[in-house]
Amino acid sequence: MRDFLPADKARRERVLAVIRERYRAHGFDEIETPVVEEHGRLHAGIGGDNEKLSYSILRRGLDADGIRAAADDLAALSDLGLRYDLTVPLARFYATNRGQLPSVFRAIQIGPVWRAERPQKGRYRQFVQCDIDIMGDETSRAEAELIVASLDTIDALGLEGGTVRVNDRRALDWMLDSFGFTEDERPGVLITIDKLDKVGASGVAAELRERGVTASAVDAFEAFLTRPQTLQHDRYGERQIRAALPEGAPDEVVAHLVSLGEAVVAARPDAGEPPLLYDPFLVRGMGYYTGTIFELAHPSVSYSLGGGGRYDGMIGRFLGQQVPAVGFSIGFERIVDLVAEREVEQAQAVVLVHDADVPVAELLAHKSALLRSGVARVRLERRAKNMKALLERAAADGYTGFASVRAGDEPGAAEVRPLS
Repeated sequence: MRDFLPADKARRERVLAVIRERYRAHGFDEIETPVVEEHGRLHAGIGGDNEKLSYSILRRGLDADGIRAAADDLAALSDLGLRYDLTVPLARFYATNRGQLPSVFRAIQIGPVWRAERPQKGRYRQFVQCDIDIMGDETSRAEAELIVASLDTIDALGLEGGTVRVNDRRALDWMLDSFGFTEDERPGVLITIDKLDKVGASGVAAELRERGVTASAVDAFEAFLTRPQTLQHDRYGERQIRAALPEGAPDEVVAHLVSLGEAVVAARPDAGEPPLLYDPFLVRGMGYYTGTIFELAHPSVSYSLGGGGRYDGMIGRFLGQQVPAVGFSIGFERIVDLVAEREVEQAQAVVLVHDADVPVAELLAHKSALLRSGVARVRLERRAKNMKALLERAAADGYTGFASVRAGDEPGAAEVRPLS
């Protein structure tokens, strides 16, 4: 968990402003949910490994004897917890407020979440998530809208050239069934498959054998991974999807993926090469995904900048009836570091340097005149002996220019000069 100095906070707010503006441009509406949710909801078995990283809140009124008696039962010790993502709270929000929402609801959620991570570079215990979700639309239009809005957003942040890796959990489950893995073996197999880009086909096969899963299924999977393949010149399309899967892939799933790609390409006619890549081994670890899954990549970094997927079964747990839902989350903490190298355009901000004898009334008149002229921010600073240090500090705090005033100067007449 971190403190942010003024310049860092200002940069983060500029990035958030761009994200909000682009999300709203695509027809999404912002909501807000509490940072605390019921313990049972956060530990309902749908959050994957994140449930193990959640922060729980001790029940009020427990004395020492009560704590000792409940020591072996987390649910008895805690009835609330800090949210570890924004998807579980959104499902509860939708179930609670459905009567006041449109049949197809497009939501923006931007806010902090908490996970008890081991601190390291790029992993924080408190961090901001930027989510867009669509509830009530079971078609590929929903996924396409999310992908287009997310690509448009990173373009607006100066990170053009992003691509989205796409898979479908239904295709992945079908593929594992076709090889002969049992349903009980599937969770462990998926964990191993997720390492394919790190350890390769032989490494995956070796780890699966160490896990003791069905030997014939491992043999079939290894043979599939090492099969001769025809070079595919296009990255995404029906031919590429079918070539990446065993023969007999479900037509419904393939058609869904194809229509998604067609919609994204149609929405970005000037983007050059289609920004999608079909990856039959993309897993994503959240236990609530039921269909399409995706990850956002950028050529400047080796890690993903966001991702999401379809979670049609989650809202039904709270509402009692199934509602289709799909979401996309941008990794704000990773993106804000990249944007620091390609600074988002900032509004004019001026430091007004004044002599010690300038009356307060004149200072405020000068300040108001600058604000009326269109300057976004004005800060008053008394003239110092070391003006270089003062102006360097102002530049570090995000100010773009400075002006000097003396007693008796006409408000609005001060010349604004750039700080750099």
